Amino acid sequence: MVYSMTAFSRCELNSEQGNLSWEMRSVNHRYLEISLRLPESFRELEGPLRERLRKSLARGKVECTLRFHPVADGNRGLTLNQPLIEQLIEATRQISRKLDDPAPVNPLEVLAWPGVMGSAEHDQAALSKQARELFDQALAELRAQRAREGAELKIMLEARLTAITERIVVLREMMPEMLTAHRQKLVDRFAEASLDLDNTRVEQELVLLAQKIDVAEELDRLDTHVNETRRVLSGNAAMGRRLDFLMQEFNREANTLGSKAIDSRSTQAAVDLKVYIEQMREQVQNIE
Repeated sequence: MVYSMTAFSRCELNSEQGNLSWEMRSVNHRYLEISLRLPESFRELEGPLRERLRKSLARGKVECTLRFHPVADGNRGLTLNQPLIEQLIEATRQISRKLDDPAPVNPLEVLAWPGVMGSAEHDQAALSKQARELFDQALAELRAQRAREGAELKIMLEARLTAITERIVVLREMMPEMLTAHRQKLVDRFAEASLDLDNTRVEQELVLLAQKIDVAEELDRLDTHVNETRRVLSGNAAMGRRLDFLMQEFNREANTLGSKAIDSRSTQAAVDLKVYIEQMREQVQNIE
């Protein structure tokens, strides 16, 4: 199955303790790069959540943000972390003794220190469990969106592969006629120049020239690349890197076709192929 690397999901849960929400967004990237933003009280979840992401996604730059807004309850009031406050006060005293004219400690600055002030205790175990379950929902939505976009990418790639195959068929049908016409053009030029040439030698040179401009091998390799690309697209494993390599091989054959073009029809066919290949290459960059 084809998965895009571009997606976004958001899941939210309202409970007695407050509002939990996960936001996930992913964009294309050569490898899997994970960024987790968690409130300090949920920091213990980082390791397990990273592992879940690694098992579910193969590539992409993924950003996951958890937000928690506790329920406002005037009856619960605020709590102070007394041991931490005492440590901060003692630390300021030690620093003050080393200064010539220390400024007095501002209580508001102490209150602003992380972990000093908080609301009444929450059931952190329950909140963490809810956060994990909500994470799984958001991840499932992200995967579903990546799958939907991947299905659209597959349709586009299949259409370009069909167009490439059609151009190959047309080129194969035209090649005998183009080779014959090109051969006759060269013979006519020799005749017009009234050159006294050995017929056997001329035939040998014409055969060598026909071999140089023959594109049968390039067309066969293009057919092989088309079949391999379709095979990869029908698989279930991560395929972005393999497809990217195949696009390079497509380009190689298209460039050779262009260099061997002998009339406007073959030149146009080579240009069309390069356009289709470039369109595929751009979209392959978004595939997992």
